[in-house]
Amino acid sequence: QVRLVESGGGLVQPGGSLRLSCAGSGITFKIYTMAWYRQAPGKQRELVAAITSAGSTNYADSVKARFTISRDNAKSEVYLQMNSLKPEDTAVYYCNAERRIAVSERSYSYWGQGTQVTVSS
Repeated sequence: QVRLVESGGGLVQPGGSLRLSCAGSGITFKIYTMAWYRQAPGKQRELVAAITSAGSTNYADSVKARFTISRDNAKSEVYLQMNSLKPEDTAVYYCNAERRIAVSERSYSYWGQGTQVTVSS
C-alpha cells in the first residue's frame, strides 16, 4: 500500500520556525514530484511548494524566501522548513506525491493525512 505520513506540525508563535516531514512508502519515491499543500478554514487548498525528481523547486509567492522544500530520496522523505511564520500560514498542511506519464497521458497522485500548523501569539 502507498502511504504518506506527515509529522512536525504544531503551535508556534509569529516569527518562529517549524519543520514538517513526510515519509513515503509503497512507491518508487525518487521518481515522484513531491509537494506540500495547505488548506485553511473556509479556503481552497493551495500549493505551497513542490520539488521534482530532478530537484527543481517551485513556491507560492506568499512563502517565497521563508519556506524551503527539500527531499532525501535515500530515506524516502520530503521536508518543508518554515521560517518567519505568520498567522496567515495557519492551515492543515498536506504532503502530496505525483507522477505523470506523458506517453499515456495518465497521472498518479497520493496524499497524506495532513498535519495542523497554528501560528498564534
